[in-house]
Amino acid sequence: MTIEPTLPVLTAKDFSSDQEIRWCPGCGDYSILAQMKKVLPTLGVPPEKTVFISGIGCSSRFPYYVNTYGIHSIHGRAPGVATGLKASRPDLSVWVITGDGDALSIGGNHLMHAIRRNLDLNIVLFNNRIYGLTKGQYSPTSILGQVTKSTPMGAIDNPLHPLSVAIGCEATFVARSIDVNIKHLTMVLKRAAEHRGTSFVEVYQNCNVFNDGAFDYATDRDTKAETTLELEHGKPLIFGKNRDKGIRLNGMQPEIVSLGDGISEDDLLFHDEQAPEPTLAYLLCRMRNPDFPEPIGVFRAVDAPRYEESLNNQIDEARRTRGKGDLQKLFNAGETWMVE
Repeated sequence: MTIEPTLPVLTAKDFSSDQEIRWCPGCGDYSILAQMKKVLPTLGVPPEKTVFISGIGCSSRFPYYVNTYGIHSIHGRAPGVATGLKASRPDLSVWVITGDGDALSIGGNHLMHAIRRNLDLNIVLFNNRIYGLTKGQYSPTSILGQVTKSTPMGAIDNPLHPLSVAIGCEATFVARSIDVNIKHLTMVLKRAAEHRGTSFVEVYQNCNVFNDGAFDYATDRDTKAETTLELEHGKPLIFGKNRDKGIRLNGMQPEIVSLGDGISEDDLLFHDEQAPEPTLAYLLCRMRNPDFPEPIGVFRAVDAPRYEESLNNQIDEARRTRGKGDLQKLFNAGETWMVE
């Protein structure tokens, strides 16, 4: 992203709009918005160079609540709109705000292609495993057996896992955080913004009306130390209230071990977010509660060519070698005819 050389000191207030925030009381979206407003002033990008693009859903109200440019687009199409904007205005800092339903149902195709192209976008997916805006139907991330208004006998679809999708699309930055883990969420959003290329962040977000407690295991003070594992680059995978458990590989399979009795930190799997191949990141994103602690943090952060740069380089080269071009000549080129 472009850094303004003489930017005045900004605060969260500079990125706060005058719009009334209309989410249900207690919704996890409030926390995500608050942390975003903390991060934005630290990026060196003024509000007029920042754009938030959303689709449809509770999360997609987001552009109204930040004092930047914003586009409230149509269902699932925010990545496509963001692709066009970033390709034509690479100087802008572009954020896509979406939800599990918006991004992974009707928007799945658009999300996939935005990620694989590696535009310099920041995609933040709020995952509450339910359709909240339309009042409680199951979503692509709802767990098997989940009873909702549209699955009264329990969901029978295998759920999609957002990070698995992103890594499968060769995402260059993949991370996960939790709405109420304020310090961690702030760190993840800042790292995503600083990444050059598509950053994909999944945020576990509680819908306290239609799917309350979906992530209690990862947020409850009494359980989270045993059910989550915070990833740190170059560090062993250790978790537990007493930091006495870890993850090691048994062949190609992860397993939980207790430190001591001949097992040391050196025997554990060490996290490498910069590994060129996404194999380790994919393995980690498959570790899920209740069989394993669920990793949070940055799974992958690598560099790769960015779509908008390659596209604009091709345009510049075409102009250099072929001239500026003439639209009318283009219309009349090739096999054309006139109807009398």
